[in-house]
Formats: sequence, structure tokens, C-alpha cells
Amino acid sequence: MALARAHSVALTGVQGHMVDVEAHIANGLPGFSLVGLPDAALAEARARVRAAVANSGHDWPQRRLTVALSPATLPKAGAHFDLSIALAVLGAADVVPRAALDDVVVLGELGLDGRVKPVRGTLPSVLAASCAGRRRFVVPEPNVAEARLVQDAEVFGIRSLRQAIALLRDEEVPDEPASPHEEVVDDKTLRSRTDHLERLDLAEVLGQAAARRALEVAAAGGHHLFLSGPPGAGKTMLAERLPGLLPDLTLSEALEVTAIYSVAGLLPADAPLLTRPPFCDPHHSASLPAIVGGGARVARPGAVSLAHRGVLFLDEAPEFKPSVLDALRQPLEHGEVVIARSGGTVRMPARFQLVLAANPCPCGQAYGKGLYCTCSPQARSRYQQRLSGPIRDRIDLYQPVEPVARAEMVADQRLVESTAVVAERVRAARERQRHRYADTPWTLNAHVPGYELRRRWPPDHDALPAVEELLASGAISARGVDRVLRVAWTVADLAGRARPGRRDVLTALTLRLGYEPRLAGRQRQRRVG
Repeated sequence: MALARAHSVALTGVQGHMVDVEAHIANGLPGFSLVGLPDAALAEARARVRAAVANSGHDWPQRRLTVALSPATLPKAGAHFDLSIALAVLGAADVVPRAALDDVVVLGELGLDGRVKPVRGTLPSVLAASCAGRRRFVVPEPNVAEARLVQDAEVFGIRSLRQAIALLRDEEVPDEPASPHEEVVDDKTLRSRTDHLERLDLAEVLGQAAARRALEVAAAGGHHLFLSGPPGAGKTMLAERLPGLLPDLTLSEALEVTAIYSVAGLLPADAPLLTRPPFCDPHHSASLPAIVGGGARVARPGAVSLAHRGVLFLDEAPEFKPSVLDALRQPLEHGEVVIARSGGTVRMPARFQLVLAANPCPCGQAYGKGLYCTCSPQARSRYQQRLSGPIRDRIDLYQPVEPVARAEMVADQRLVESTAVVAERVRAARERQRHRYADTPWTLNAHVPGYELRRRWPPDHDALPAVEELLASGAISARGVDRVLRVAWTVADLAGRARPGRRDVLTALTLRLGYEPRLAGRQRQRRVG
């Protein structure tokens, strides 16, 4: 009898778990049993591994073979266990030194000819194994750059099973012809989309000074934004230019985003580390699993996770299914999405900026006095009610986007600022926030709980009466008060003030309500700054 053990990683969402791959050869009729809750793709590894070993010049054990993946209660999915299974079997057959398998983690899918193919989720797998104390990794050659993003990881890239055997036997690694470049998925769409967004400039949105200001506030504080206006007013143009105002991701944020795209199979081969905030704009016909994530058995990242640390833009928001919109409540509040499946519960990061765009009515022309609108009041009401109250209450900024006349566009050419100029102000405002929240779990105003803002960073003493008046009248909710305070801090940060004053709070109220509030007494007579 012979026993050998190799090591690999199982992914649950974007979280990795160490897996021991044990191979046992015993006397008896030839057979191959694979146990440990494998999925269909993994169960088929028996045929792939047998053919790959034979075509690599080694004999397949003609005895009873059992391969166990432990822990046995953890579901295993994917073909990236192929290489570890093959090496464990060869270790049990004394082809590969068993001691050489003890300190290495193996990832890779095998072709029938013994070639090693690239796999999804290399980065989160290597991160998980590194946290478990592992330092040496054997991965497919196309995944080497992705694996080397992990600090202190010693990564060996291989092209075939023959090279892996030679590496573990401390022999000269044979020269294998490079296979035609195989990416996990075609990433041309992602690359072209990224290039398109980088070419967009805020200076192209003429005649929408108030909307550009709301976009700047949203970028500076990480606030959610609702744009409402008729078709052609510029809502989509504004939303697509929001990522350009955001600063580059920090190293830790970049690793989080890259891990998600690696699991989803969307990581460009020539850019293993994503350093720019992502932008995701699903179609309004997208299903619930496409938005929040999921799958038949293995949960895959949805749009809310693909937009992590970036922007999720829902154009024509009322056209989305109500169940899809209501599913956004959890990630908006907690920054993660929890997906329950029969195989277990999966948690995936989903801290994004939500941008909603909507027409005022089904025909889209209900602006001003509604002279051009052909919708009945009932149809207009039903259309607006497709966005539920709980979702609306979680939006920080409401900005109407009105049609622009040619004269306004011509006049605005002298005042409009480029993306680079506005992005510099956003960067400075975020730097103030990072310094203020240096010893806390938060980095942006939008993430700080309202009770912490009132207790540790209160506004000026004369700034709150206006908020309290609107709260007492029911114009805003208690959650809305917290969001007003967060926006007020962002307005103050953009202006370089030490803390929000009355003008900052009134500006935040206007941005929150979408109109200038009518206040009693002297406050009603003053203009919003």
C-alpha cells in the first residue's frame, strides 16, 4: 500500500480554503474512486488525469486507487484540482518524491496530452494559501503574473505535467513548446470598455453645471446618486464620467478587485492587477443572479461584486425587476452580498457607488410643466413607484437633469472644467477624509455611521436646526439625517473647511431632496450656498 498527499485550494465565492489531496494505492481490482464532494467538472478529472499521466510517459497504477479531497464536508468545484490529483497519484506510485509535495500548493487543469491549462481564481487561491503559511506554488504559466502579486510567494510557472514532475524531482525541466495563448475568457470586451471610459472627459457635458457639481460631491465622498431627467439630457454621459473622477485603487483595494475578476474569469492576461475603479452597467433585463451573484451550485460574482470599489450604474432603473432592485438593500448597507445555496453560504464583497438614472415617466417627457408628456397621472405614478421607498431612502444625492438649450451650452464652455481638474479636488477631499478617519475602520464619509459623525465629528452648532425641522415635518427620515450629515462633510472637505457649517448642511439638504427646502423663519429667507 502507498499513500501520498498534495495540496490545493477550493474557492467558495472569492474565499479560498486549503484542501489536502490524498492518493491511496491498494491491492485489488483496478479502479479509480474520487471522494470529497466533487462537482461534475471535478468528477470528470478521473479521465483527464489518467490520459495526461499516460501521455506524459508514465504508467498508470493498475491497482485500486482512491483519491480523497479533504475536508470532506467542503464542496469542491472546478478543474483546477487536476494537477494536484495527478501529482498525488504519482507520489503514491513513487514517481514523484512524497516529501517534495509537502510544502507546495498546486493549481492547474490538465489536457489529455499532459498540457497544463490556465485556471480561474489563481489570485484568491494563492492569497488563501499564503495566509495559511504556504510559500511555494506551482501554477500554469499564463497565471504566473497573477500569482506573483502575493507578497513573498515563490511561484513556479509550468506548461505541462512533465515539467511539474521534473521540478518536484529536482531534475532539469524539459523545454516544452509554448501552447497557443489561452485565456480563461475573452477579455477584449473588458479591455475595450476600460479604454473607452478613460477617454471620456467631464468637459464634454455642457450646460449641466449643477449635475456636474453633484457628480463631484458623489465622487469625493463615495455617495450614491440618482439622476432624473428626460432622454438626451445627459444622464448616461454623467454616469460614465464618474469613474474618471475617482482616484486609483490602493494596493489592498486593487487586490480585492483583482481577486473578484479572477474568480469571474474576466481578468486581462496582460494586466494582472486592476488599479482603476471598475464600472459596471448591466442591462435592465438582467436577472437576479446576474446582479447579486449566484449559480446552479457554485456561486459566481454578480454585477454588485464586479463593481466593488467602483461604480454600479443602473440606467433606466425603473425598468429593472423590483426583486432585483430590492436585492440591493443588503450590499448598500453592509458592503457585501450573502448568497445561500444548498452547498453552503457564500459571502462576496460588494462595496460600490450606486448611480441610478431614470426618466420622469414612461414617455420620458414629463419635465417642467409636462406640456409634452403623453402619460396619464396613473401611469406616471406607477412608473415612479417601481423604485421602492427603502431603495430611495438609501440614495444620498438626488439630481434633476433638465434639457439644455444651445445658448446654455455655448455659455457653459467658458466655465466647464475637465476631468483632470475636478479629479484633483476629489483627490484632495478624499485625502482629508483618510486623514480624519486614520484610526477608524472607515475611509470615506459615505461609510461612517451617523451616530459616529454626531458624536465624534459634529457640525457647527447652528447647522442642525434646519435638519431637525425637516425631520420633524417628515420631509426626511432618520436615515436621511445621517446621509445629510455625510454629504455635508463631503461639501466641507471639497471647500477645505475644518467642519461643516450651516451653508454646507443646507447644500447637503438640497442635494439630498433634489430641490431647495422651504424652511421656517430666517432660514427660509437665506439662499443655499
